[in-house]
Amino acid sequence: MSKELAKTYDPKGIEDRIYQNWLDKKYFHAEVDRSKKPFTIVMPPPNVTGQLHMGHALDNTMQDILIRYKRMQGYNALWQPGTDHAAIATEVKVIQKLKEQGIDKNDIGREEFLKHAWEWKEEYGGRIVNQLKKLGSSADWDRERFTMDEGCSKAVEEVFVKLYNKGYIYKGSRIINWCPVCKTSISDAEVEHVDQDGFFWHINYPIVGEEGRFVEIATTRPETLLGDTAVAVNPEDERYQDLVGKMLKLPLTDREIPVIADSYVDKEFGTGCVKITPAHDPNDFEVGKRHNLPEINIMNDDATINELGGKYAGMDRYEARKAMVADLDALGLLVKVVPHTHSVGTHDRCKTTVEPMIKPQWFVKMQEMAKPAIEALKKNELNFVPDRFDKIYLHWLENIRDWCISRQLWWGHRIPAYYCDECGEVVVAKEMPKVCPKCGCTHFKQDEDTLDTWFSSALWPFSTLGWPDKTEDFDYFYPTDVLVTGYDIIFFWVIRMVFSAIEQTGKVPFHHVLIHGLVRDSQGRKMSKSLGNGIDPLEIIDQYGADALRLTLITGNAPGNDMRFYMERVEASRNFANKVWNASRFIMMNLEKAEVPGEMPKDQLTAADKWILSKVNTLAKEVTENMDKYELGIAVQKVYDFIWEEFCDWYIEMVKPRLYNDGDTTKSAALWTLKTVLVNALKLLHPYMPFITEEIFCTLQSEEESIMISKWPEFTKEWHFAEDEAAVEMIKEAVRGIRNVRTGMNVPPSKKAKVFVVSESENVRNTFENGKVFFATLGSASEVTVQADRSGIDEDAVSAVLPEAVIYMPFAELVDIDKEIERLQKEEQRLTKELARVNGMLSNERFMSKAPESKVAEERAKLEKYSQMMDQVKERLTHLQAR
Repeated sequence: MSKELAKTYDPKGIEDRIYQNWLDKKYFHAEVDRSKKPFTIVMPPPNVTGQLHMGHALDNTMQDILIRYKRMQGYNALWQPGTDHAAIATEVKVIQKLKEQGIDKNDIGREEFLKHAWEWKEEYGGRIVNQLKKLGSSADWDRERFTMDEGCSKAVEEVFVKLYNKGYIYKGSRIINWCPVCKTSISDAEVEHVDQDGFFWHINYPIVGEEGRFVEIATTRPETLLGDTAVAVNPEDERYQDLVGKMLKLPLTDREIPVIADSYVDKEFGTGCVKITPAHDPNDFEVGKRHNLPEINIMNDDATINELGGKYAGMDRYEARKAMVADLDALGLLVKVVPHTHSVGTHDRCKTTVEPMIKPQWFVKMQEMAKPAIEALKKNELNFVPDRFDKIYLHWLENIRDWCISRQLWWGHRIPAYYCDECGEVVVAKEMPKVCPKCGCTHFKQDEDTLDTWFSSALWPFSTLGWPDKTEDFDYFYPTDVLVTGYDIIFFWVIRMVFSAIEQTGKVPFHHVLIHGLVRDSQGRKMSKSLGNGIDPLEIIDQYGADALRLTLITGNAPGNDMRFYMERVEASRNFANKVWNASRFIMMNLEKAEVPGEMPKDQLTAADKWILSKVNTLAKEVTENMDKYELGIAVQKVYDFIWEEFCDWYIEMVKPRLYNDGDTTKSAALWTLKTVLVNALKLLHPYMPFITEEIFCTLQSEEESIMISKWPEFTKEWHFAEDEAAVEMIKEAVRGIRNVRTGMNVPPSKKAKVFVVSESENVRNTFENGKVFFATLGSASEVTVQADRSGIDEDAVSAVLPEAVIYMPFAELVDIDKEIERLQKEEQRLTKELARVNGMLSNERFMSKAPESKVAEERAKLEKYSQMMDQVKERLTHLQAR
């Protein structure tokens, strides 16, 4: 064997080289191959503005594990990558960059701005892709897509036109989330609800024609009073039945508004009277529709009060709030102000409080498209892992509202709607029409708005495979198999992909949705810029290697659950990598010195060889079962435990005497087993730790060119040795018993002692007779005697009890009695001093009265500990001095 591993494991020295080799050899690339079964994962496209964070690292590690596993199982595995144009995020970045150059977006116009946006995308768009490569992501980068590339844009136009012609897309005035800073509508996905300290302002609305009589309402947004068009009460609320139909004088205005009855009002909440502002509240909007109320929008796009606000026109919303509350107070209409903490919607990008506002926008009708998406889950065509997310999915679909898809941005897919300059006719088409179908005019203007980013990413699983064209890729790789994503975007993205895919392709976009939680910091807090507690995955990779980061993210990870990120765990993962590396070097150094048979040397295999073969055989079966159930954390824990404990700590130690004895006829069997088990363990570990496993695998053997395309281990009856496995497990149990006794008596490993094994069972005695060799290596035994009874064993021999045997060790051989007495006497003197000190402190009144309670408790705990230790020392001294 000419190649060898470096002395120390250095991820920096191998990861980039290995990854480049994988790329050069096109191992990640998938082509249609009808002789193989496809397995497809579509990458949730990170924002083109994005930088790798721990959430990305977890999400992509999980996908990579699955795709590597399936590739090794012989599937034609495609991991389809790409990035999202991220409308608002990118536009904000480009605006900032232009501002630094003294350029205003509006001065240069749309076309010029888009040139700058595309330049920005070309310059920074590849950053996150390169970062994903550092993680070891084996996506098919030859197929990389972008939500605004030619193919995806064609799909977007196709869907928009089809849905419009079907009556599913319409333009109308409805309540939307409006960001006054970004000056665009935003989706529910971009609204973060945060608890803010505010107030309930209780205001009296005078009843028209009934001097001195009022209706009291409570509101958290008094400035919206200017847009009130009614006050509602519950029809069953006896307190207000006589008011229904009466008119109220709307304070601070010259308008009158009616009292209406609607079951939306909760009798028990507040005063039981609710102001209705249809243009500024989604619930009020629905009430307004039921009662044909006018909709009065009292705000400009920058959240200042518009011309309908009278004396408050031009004021910022919060400035107007202050002025109006002061005026209400002066008029004697402000009843009281009660502090109130409530959840407020803010824009996740700029943190501005979102204003619910009526605006003419483009919407998708959701009622009909939601139905097949619900059915898909109920028929098990779609499965969530874990299935508790079924409820969230169904709840959202069953209560779905029409989806606002237009955005007041320039970066994105422009809405393919054209308005006739002459008659205003709207024509929705893939291209600008030549002639108006209504008046024959030839001049059109395209809608200024762009589409919500989610509209294009909803088509991602099929638009990336060539749809709407009838491509081989789409026919072969679609539907995809599994989507891996965080629980925070089930509604916004997963659901939209499902209903869009069923509507456009007649099939679900994926069969399984594997949900993971958030990566939190070591204190359990969400990682965020404001807390400054984010950890950069690239820094971890630079310091510890990608494999250590990947193992840390998956160890203990259960589907759907959040995880905490500890640096100590990264170090533990790196230590594991070192353990694998050093064990592999040890095995290779021994393989160099001897001939290893190509076939299994059945007649030379010992019980230990059969035991470890049987263990790795069962491991392959269990890991496969876990991975098929998406239990990635459980699977890797089993591989970790097997390599560290069974293989390194037990088997390698067991075979050392055979390796060092050239006359041992089973030496070649030991070497064959070491190499075979290592190769299989590396394969099972590969999806999790791809770099270190590849480096060792390619250095260890020359039969296969890469572990990536090697065959996944499968359970085989030929390697199932139940009896040998049971026998070695019994010997291991005995060795553990010996070690526990020695540790309890502080016996150094260098001190050898006789070991007697007593058992009435002939089978058990035979097992130990055959396993004698292990006691010297693993249990520091000078000699081993196996017998049926206790005859000839010292009375004071110490013992370890097993289910079918007892292990004895002569006491005098474990301990030098004179030295042990001397040691215990010194310990007795030390403890006498400590007890005197502690008792002195606890009986000192000054200390007891002035010391903090925690210090007193600490000293009491010491007293208890030292007293117990003293009892044990005295008991042991008495026993030894009596000998």
